[in-house]
Parts: sequence; structure tokens; C-alpha cells
Amino acid sequence: MQEFEFTRHDFMRVRDMIYQRAGISLSEQKQEMVYGRLARRLRVLGMATFSQYLDALQHDSSSEEWVAFTNALTTNLTSFFREAHHFPVLADYVQTCTPPISIWCAASSTGEEPYSIAMTVCEAFDSLTPPVRILASDIDTTVLETARTGVYPEERVNRMPDSQVRRFFLRGRGRNQGKVRVKPQLQQLIRFEQVNLLAASWPDHGQHDLIFCRNVMIYFDKPTQARILSRFEKVLKPGGLLFAGHSENFLNITDRFSLLGKTVYALNR
Repeated sequence: MQEFEFTRHDFMRVRDMIYQRAGISLSEQKQEMVYGRLARRLRVLGMATFSQYLDALQHDSSSEEWVAFTNALTTNLTSFFREAHHFPVLADYVQTCTPPISIWCAASSTGEEPYSIAMTVCEAFDSLTPPVRILASDIDTTVLETARTGVYPEERVNRMPDSQVRRFFLRGRGRNQGKVRVKPQLQQLIRFEQVNLLAASWPDHGQHDLIFCRNVMIYFDKPTQARILSRFEKVLKPGGLLFAGHSENFLNITDRFSLLGKTVYALNR
């Protein structure tokens, strides 16, 4: 028996609210997941019902609880060098760009992806200070804090070559035994910032040479995907690259991008 009553009406309200706030389209099959994640918020706040919680959110659109609500419903699955076929493409492309090179990682999660990008460009230029700046953003403030810290369980880097781990990480000792920390030189290449892709406006960071937005669009419906792609066009340099997730296909949504390889798109000049 559930601790809190969670009706279909409650679930439909959650679906509408997260869609309006973050563009996330929750399927009917997510009702149990939604209950489990939001029930924690009710306990923290000492609320008795979902309707009370949702009413409070809707009553105050600027409430800080909206951040916790959004964080709770955001899925963050990532790893270092996930979808490894993208990184040789990245390494080759940055060497053709005119410095300074700008890269936007639009769903940084706990940081593994932007740090993988940083490691790749360091290796491409054989330098810990390549002519590259990386913007790493996410809607979830909790994962951004983990990313900024750059500390991970040692098993997260077990699949990486030892030489790469030695070059880019510090191994913990004493009470930090079993952990690794990203070296400061790598962290200095990245600026972490909260960005909601559905916000009315994005921070002005100029145009980017490359955008990584992988395994994010699958949570949006087609009209939302089309709006985001249209906005990516405006902040991506002509001929710039957009990296998508393994199950994402944009060719049936826009004709402004051409497929270059496996889930790698170039903005048409």
C-alpha cells in the first residue's frame, strides 16, 4: 500500500507541469516512477497529499521547490566516453576550427560527458591548455554540483586506459581512497551553468563550433524537438556539428542539418 494517495489526476497534473516547465514528455508508463521520486519531496516538506504539493507549486511559479521538482523528474544516465564513436569525430573536427573553439555540452549531467570532451580536445592538441572553451549545462542543479566538484568513484574510470587516467585524474588517498578527482587543468576548460532548453531565452555565449545534445531530445515531443533544433541553428556556426544520442534522428524534423555519420549532424552552410 502506498504511503500517499496518487491518483491519475495527480499524475496528469505532474505530466502537464513538467512539460510546461522543462519540455519533458512523460509516458503513461512513468506513473510509478513519478510517485517514487516525488513522494520524497512530500516527506521532506511534511505534506500529506500530492494535490497539496502540486497546488503549492502552481500557486508560486517562482518557488525554489520548482528546482527540486524538476531535478526529481530528470533522468541522468551517463558515463565517461559514452557513445565512443563520437570522440574521434570531435578530435578531427576541432583541429580544423579557427581558435578559440567553442563547444556546448547541453546536457552535462554529473560531468562525465563534458570531461570526456575536454580530455579528447587535450589529446587532439597534445596540451592541457588547448584553445578550447567548453560550456557544460544542465537543467538539474544537483548533478551540476557533482560535475563542478569533479570527484568520482574509481570504478567510473576503470574502462579508460591507465595512461589516460594518470594524465587527467588524481587518485584519492586516505579517506578519499577509492575515488578519483579530475585535474584542475581539465576543470579550467569548462564552465558549468544551469540552462533550461525550454526557457524563453538562453544565456548569450555567442556561437559554438560544436554542440553535444545527446539522449535528451528523446524526452521531448516532436514539436519541442523542432523548436530546440531551430534555436540550435542560431547558436551554431555554419558547418558546425551537432552530436545526438544513439536513438535520436532529426532528419524527419528539419532540413537544416545534414547527417555526417552515426548521429553526427552538420548545420548546412
